[in-house]
Amino acid sequence: MRTPKAALPRPAEVPGRALAVLVALAVALGAGFVLAPSRLAANGSEGGFSEQRGLVDALRPAFIAYWRSGDRRFPPDLERVVDYWYRFHVVKGVLAGALLIVLVALGVLLWKAFLRSGNSRGTPALASAAAVTSVLALVSLAAVMANIQGAVAPFSSVTSMLPLGTPGGQLAGAVGEIRQGLAHYPDTSGRNAAALQVMVDDFGRYHAVLAVMASVVAVVLAGLSVTAWRRFAATDRADGRTRRTMGWFGVLSALVALAFIVVAVANTGTAADPAPALLGFYEAGW
Repeated sequence: MRTPKAALPRPAEVPGRALAVLVALAVALGAGFVLAPSRLAANGSEGGFSEQRGLVDALRPAFIAYWRSGDRRFPPDLERVVDYWYRFHVVKGVLAGALLIVLVALGVLLWKAFLRSGNSRGTPALASAAAVTSVLALVSLAAVMANIQGAVAPFSSVTSMLPLGTPGGQLAGAVGEIRQGLAHYPDTSGRNAAALQVMVDDFGRYHAVLAVMASVVAVVLAGLSVTAWRRFAATDRADGRTRRTMGWFGVLSALVALAFIVVAVANTGTAADPAPALLGFYEAGW
């Protein structure tokens, strides 16, 4: 009598169509995030802004003219640059948000397949793919936050394109006056006081929005950590893989939440008193 052969382990079951669609969407959105924003944000008069050099060349004289004017309102050339930069970040933010949603869905799909995979040969590949997808989702989250920040305060964001650490010509004179004004802020007077106030307020807003977003993300991650630990506690000890996975999720979510809390606290302090940080920005650049 022949002894029946032991059944071979079944490969991990991953919904093939859903996986293919999500991967294709992630690739398309990732490519769009890199290639599309400058083209979608530009209009006919701003085609040159699709290259960073063209943007900087337009920004430098417009920024100098704004500072020399001492007015709160941006002159037309600077307003054109700031409006472009706002649209640029809106487009990037939308694409990054869509990519984040796709990567979260893909990560959930892969982690569920990993937990159901038993000891199949595809298990290490599933774990690696799920881990990489999770890291990419965090990167996409950071991109969403950065682009929301840039869209809310596009003036502060676009001035980071200027060579403020080593300015030359008329820009050096303007930057020197700005540094002097910020060193004595808010005890400033003269024709540039209004423009300086706009810069300080916008820089404060730039950090305030990041503080709010970091706080929200920290709360969400803390909630995910609690959920993971509850799942860990409710899982039978015999299911070691699920317990280990939930334990790692709980620890890593808590650590990332702590990092976002640090970001929130630091940016809250800067938003409350933005002038010293803005002075540091104009002294060294970003």
